[in-house]
Amino acid sequence: MSLAHALSSPSTPGARYWLFGSLALNLFLIGIASAMLIREPEIPDRSIGARIERLAATLPASDADKLRGEFRAQRNAVNGTRGAYDNARDGIRAVLRREPFDANAMRAAMANAHAARQEFDQVMQGIMVKAASEMSPLGRQKLAEWPPGRR
Repeated sequence: MSLAHALSSPSTPGARYWLFGSLALNLFLIGIASAMLIREPEIPDRSIGARIERLAATLPASDADKLRGEFRAQRNAVNGTRGAYDNARDGIRAVLRREPFDANAMRAAMANAHAARQEFDQVMQGIMVKAASEMSPLGRQKLAEWPPGRR
């Protein structure tokens, strides 16, 4: 039976409406599925504050508050050391753009960036140590399981 035949002689009076309704629903669902496939993926916020927030979301409420509080208390230190690290990485880029290339300047810029990264890491580790020392055993267990789904 062809579509033209089905439309010209419906077996029941409401069959034509059901056919059009089904066709409309299928087109709607195909449109929704296409839109979901075509849309750009959401880019996660990779800032330090957003990362702390994602970590805190997996903790018990009181432990999450401790982590957030310690991060807030150290925000100036975090921003300062992160800024110094970003500036040091900019220094590497500047050396790479210079002509003629100076390998010793590159080594010095990379050492500067490494030292700045270590300072930033120490601040972040200090936040984690202080917050973990005040957390419940369950909160520390959740920290050990971060990110979720990893052993």
